Amino acid sequence: MQTRLFIGGEFVDAADGATFETVDPHDGSVLANVAEAKEQDVDRAVAAAKRAFPAWSRMAAAERGRLLLKLADAIEADAENLAMLETRDTGHPVRDTLGLDVPRTAATFRYFGGMADKFQGSVVPVEQGFLDYVVPEPLGVVGQIVPWNFPVMFTSWKMGPALAAGNCLVMKPSEITPLSALRVAELAAEVGFPPGVINMVPGYGTTAGQRLVDHRDIAKISFTGSTNVGKMIAKGAAETLKQVHLELGGKGANIVFEDANIAAAVNGTAFGIFHNQGQACIAASRLIVHESVKDEFMDHLVWLAKSIRLGDPKERATEMGPLTSLTHLDRVKSYLGLADSEGGSVLAGGKAPDAPELASGYYIEPTIVETRPEARAAQEEVFGPFMVVHTFKTDEDALRIANSVEYGLGGGLWTKDLSRAHKVARDLRAGMVWVNSYKRVNPGSPFGGMGVSGYGREMGFEAMREYTEPKATWINVDAALPAYYPRDPRGNG
Repeated sequence: MQTRLFIGGEFVDAADGATFETVDPHDGSVLANVAEAKEQDVDRAVAAAKRAFPAWSRMAAAERGRLLLKLADAIEADAENLAMLETRDTGHPVRDTLGLDVPRTAATFRYFGGMADKFQGSVVPVEQGFLDYVVPEPLGVVGQIVPWNFPVMFTSWKMGPALAAGNCLVMKPSEITPLSALRVAELAAEVGFPPGVINMVPGYGTTAGQRLVDHRDIAKISFTGSTNVGKMIAKGAAETLKQVHLELGGKGANIVFEDANIAAAVNGTAFGIFHNQGQACIAASRLIVHESVKDEFMDHLVWLAKSIRLGDPKERATEMGPLTSLTHLDRVKSYLGLADSEGGSVLAGGKAPDAPELASGYYIEPTIVETRPEARAAQEEVFGPFMVVHTFKTDEDALRIANSVEYGLGGGLWTKDLSRAHKVARDLRAGMVWVNSYKRVNPGSPFGGMGVSGYGREMGFEAMREYTEPKATWINVDAALPAYYPRDPRGNG
């Protein structure tokens, strides 16, 4: 596995030789010592990207796309290795890293590889005698900060559109899960990406991340992570007036109406909250269920939650692995104490599994807590396998509860009534809404939120717009003198 910084097409040590440990969350063992980027290393990476930008931005769009397609092929060919690397670093079960994360990563690179030469400009109908054409131009060097929950997939979400549009990039993987991003950089070098186009600087947010935000040669910061850190990035980026894209937290509302297909809704709900141990910004963390079907629905959901197989994420039979870090495990546990102090009732989970072979890992059982909508555990993002339950009587009640949090990232609803589906989807305050499903993503569909969930979008044509600026060019096609001052500048007449 690669453990060094990737700068200017080469894997190199940090300038001061610093390293940090990345840990296997299954048993707390050290996986590797990884080079730690600091300010000087970020400066080196930005300089390499800046040198590479003129040639990369002027390369034929089809050629940039060809390299992205080759990278997608390389990721698929390396799927077993890349998936296991992701599993060991994150605790995400290999059945998911191999079945979802790596295929989605390849699919996203392939999507933007195909889009590279299809993202077009436009001609604006202006006054007679002039041609006005608008061309999307790349921004330059962009800084990208990715989180620890889906690290390999997020490399493609951010790298794909940025590279397809002609930008060069400096990416900071999380210090908790840096290994898969470094492997993607290695594959990119193998398929022929020019030196300096892609740079990887794993390190801490307070050093490497802060330097990306402050650097005057960075045209844009794209950040996925917590709302509090996003606010700090927005403030810091204002100093250099760089563009900012923020994909932040969520507290997804998942509404089950009385006419829902109960079996489908139970399965979709469980996937929405327990997949990846609930460590997802779009997790279905608030179940809002109609009072007439609550008992039946909860009987099935609690049974399913208790049946989920926890275990070593490297085993194919494991359905839920450990949380990704000890710090995060402690945070999720703190919300159990908070829910209890607020009068919540634990319906399932709420403790570490009894299995002795899991005792040294960062495990917690799938947890369901019934509590009030205004409780802190129902208002704040827990980011774990932790679902709160509320009941409602009317559609208006359901929407009121759903929209009662500051977040506005994703939400879902389950109903057979098409009219209700459209109305509720319209009125849900969320950037993404799923009907009779939950947590679906596709490279062509824009991903992002509103409110304290951030602004800007990943994926789709919207992402290409995020990484370009429109330049308007006016051509006087008649080559006639403007009529403002109709005199011969040579003084003849």
